[in-house]
Amino acid sequence: MYYLERKSCSRAQNLRFEELEEKGSIQKVKINFKQVYNFLLRSKKDLQTSKANLTIDKEWSYTIAYHSMLRAGRALMMSFGYRPRGRDQHTTVVRFTTVVLGDKFKGLIRNFDRMRRKRHDFIYEPNRPIPRQESEQSLKDAEALVMQIWSFVNEKDPQKGKIS
Repeated sequence: MYYLERKSCSRAQNLRFEELEEKGSIQKVKINFKQVYNFLLRSKKDLQTSKANLTIDKEWSYTIAYHSMLRAGRALMMSFGYRPRGRDQHTTVVRFTTVVLGDKFKGLIRNFDRMRRKRHDFIYEPNRPIPRQESEQSLKDAEALVMQIWSFVNEKDPQKGKIS
């Protein structure tokens, strides 16, 4: 089993990471903050794209907002030296984000998971509309989660996030 050596990682987090590793859901990788920030920068661009598409296609705007959260969640995982593996990678990213951010962001992470399921429905059953108000809220939730993860990663970065 791999244990994280960073002080920002609690014993409870280590146990949860170990559980995800045992299930084959995550894989240990070398921490590369340049790659982490590339994912975060793309996540911010996804937010802009989602906002721009809101008046054109609210379902696609919703999907892009979700993908911005997914990319940020993957960046969070990489900042701990992990990546999702195998089936259900989107679910794994949500679970990992839950472990790291904890109860303080429970509502936001619950929305992330709901967006994951709804995005899946839209991709595989495109006749299910998403109301404009829900698309607008998804964008707000995505912005909040991306910014929270960005802040968290900046604190973990030994060079203190030279990119913003």
